[in-house]
Amino acid sequence: MDTIYFDNASTTRIDERVLEKMIPYFTNEFGNANSAHQLGRNTKVVIEDARELIASLIGAEPSEIIFTSGGTESDNAALKGIVAATRKKEIITSPVEHHAVLHPAESLKMQGVRITYLQPDKTGIIHPEQVEEAITDDTAIVSLMHVNNEIGAINPVEEIAAVCRGKKVPFHSDTVQSLGKIPVDVKEIGLDSLSISAHKIYGPKGIGVLYVKNGTPWLPWLQGGSQERRRRGGTSNVAGIAGLAEALKISIDEMEQNRKHCARMRDMAIQQITARLGDRVRINGPATTGVANILNLGFYTDSDYGLDGEMLLLNLDIEGICVSNGSACTSGAMEPSHVLLGIGIPEQVAKSSIRVSFGKYNTEEEVLYFAEKLEVILERMLATTF
Repeated sequence: MDTIYFDNASTTRIDERVLEKMIPYFTNEFGNANSAHQLGRNTKVVIEDARELIASLIGAEPSEIIFTSGGTESDNAALKGIVAATRKKEIITSPVEHHAVLHPAESLKMQGVRITYLQPDKTGIIHPEQVEEAITDDTAIVSLMHVNNEIGAINPVEEIAAVCRGKKVPFHSDTVQSLGKIPVDVKEIGLDSLSISAHKIYGPKGIGVLYVKNGTPWLPWLQGGSQERRRRGGTSNVAGIAGLAEALKISIDEMEQNRKHCARMRDMAIQQITARLGDRVRINGPATTGVANILNLGFYTDSDYGLDGEMLLLNLDIEGICVSNGSACTSGAMEPSHVLLGIGIPEQVAKSSIRVSFGKYNTEEEVLYFAEKLEVILERMLATTF
C-alpha cells in the first residue's frame, strides 16, 4: 500500500483545482501588485477580487481582510496589534491554545502585560461564564481558538463573543482548524478578529488572513511597505492569495460532504481500534462532539513510564503511516503535549498519545490497514497480547 497520510491537521495536500488557479501567477502574470504598470495592475485586480471573495465567504467586509503569511503571523499580529492599540495590560486565553497564541502572549510579559489562563474542562472546552468572570477593566483582548488543533474540541465561540461584546473587550479566535470544517461567519459569531491558514484547507503554504473588524483597536506589527493599506508590509504573495481564495471557496462549497466523509473515517477508526485494543486505548478529548477530522488516541500500559511515543510514531512510519503526536509546530520535541496535560491526561499517557487527522483523500481501506498495523506494533512494543 502507498503511504497513508493521517496528518491532515498538520497540513493538507493541495487540491489540483487550487494549483491550477495559482500557476498563472508564477509564470505569465508575475507582476508586483504594487507596480503601476500593466502587469502590476493585473495582479492587483487578482488580489482585490480574492479579498472580496474571502470576505463574502466568512461574512466580512473586504476592508477587514489582511493577507499574512499564515496562521502564526495572524495570531501574533492580532494579539500584539490589539494590545498595542488599547494600551491595556491583560490578555485572557487558555493553556491549550496553539503556541502561536501562547508564545506571543508570554513575550508581551516583558511589556508588563499579564496573562490570565482559563482552565478548560476535560474535553478541552472553555465556557462563557469563565470568560465573564475573568474580564477586568484592564483586559485588552480575549483569544480562544474555535477548534483545538490536537483534540478537535469546539469552543462555544458565539456565546464567548457575546460576553466579550457586553464587556466591550475585543475577541480574537484562531479559526485555522475550524474554517472549512464547520460554519464560520464573523457576523453570526460576533468576532472582532480571526486567523486563517490556507494549507489546512487544501491550499498553499505560506499564506493566510488576519480578519480585523472595522473599528476594532489594532495597530500593524509588520511594517516597511504600503501593502494591505499599510497594515502589513511586504510584497504581496499573489499566487498564494489566489490559491487561498479558491481553496476556501471549495472547502466551504464541499464542507458537508467532506465532514460526512471524515466522520465515517473517524467512526470506523474508533470502532476498529477499540475492538482490537480494548481498554488499552482511550480517546483524549471529545470522541464524536468535536470536529470530524481529528482523533487523539492515548495508550495505557501497566508501566509507570508509559509507552515510548516516539518509537510508536517511527514504527508507524516504517509501515507507511503518517500520524503525529500533536501540533506539527512542536514535532520533534519530547515533552508531552501541553494540550493533553491541560485537560488532565496523565503525563505518561500524554507522552504516548498520537493525533490521527483525516482528510478528503483518505479511504476506508487506509483506516483498516492503520488499525491492523497499530495493533501489531503495540503488541510488539509491549510484548503482550491484547
